[in-house]
Amino acid sequence: MIDGSNVFMDLRVDDLYKLQFELDQRIFDIHNVNRKQTQRERMLALLIELGEMINETRCFKFWSNKGPNYREVILEEYGDGLHFLLSLGIDLNDQQQIKQSIVVNDDVVGLILKVYQKMIDLSINFNIESLNIAFAYYLALAEKLDFSADDIRTYYLKKNQINHQRQDHRY
Repeated sequence: MIDGSNVFMDLRVDDLYKLQFELDQRIFDIHNVNRKQTQRERMLALLIELGEMINETRCFKFWSNKGPNYREVILEEYGDGLHFLLSLGIDLNDQQQIKQSIVVNDDVVGLILKVYQKMIDLSINFNIESLNIAFAYYLALAEKLDFSADDIRTYYLKKNQINHQRQDHRY
């Protein structure tokens, strides 16, 4: 449990870490780089993917009457961010099998700002504690968007397969 807060969602990640390790290693081998060389780029990619997911929600676009994109599109973008969060967890040799979210009493925009803060904190204080806090807030955002742990796992697995196919075609 993070900071004594109430747990809201549990996400089993032990098998996802294994799949992410395999994908990372494949990409590193193909592109002749390694985990250490790409850590900053993967941290930045996490922030970019978070932004892409948020853009699909359109939750901050007070100037527009257009609603959010399809739920599946938002979930796919969420899964992209999860790929990078897991990849960074591998860097830290995270051994947790289950990640837990927390209840955050804020609207979606306020929570998003907190998620960004926790991701930036992770980039500055790159340790297991910061990873677990960032993960907890990322999962809280999933809950705020009405995504279940099963939704997250399903879309992660779909995107992992797509990412392998992309490497097959030298993406």
